[in-house]
Amino acid sequence: MNIRTTSKAITFARPFSLAGLDEIQPAGTYTIQTDEEAIEGLSFLAYRRVATVIFLPIYHGGLGSFQAISITPEALDAAQARDASGPHDD
Repeated sequence: MNIRTTSKAITFARPFSLAGLDEIQPAGTYTIQTDEEAIEGLSFLAYRRVATVIFLPIYHGGLGSFQAISITPEALDAAQARDASGPHDD
């Protein structure tokens, strides 16, 4: 099985929430990691997403402590859309 992993940073301008999390997360930049596996047996290279996680800081865990939370791309898109459509304190 051939897995590829990509990471990207996204920034929330305001505090945000994600489906499945009880706590509101503070505004800031977060790392999103996506794992995809190659689809075997095709005549061309194609991948399917198998996991997406967001890395959230653990404030009581010490400097640099974080937790990886599994999320759906749809939940992430919805949180980004709410952030983009709301008022900003500039």
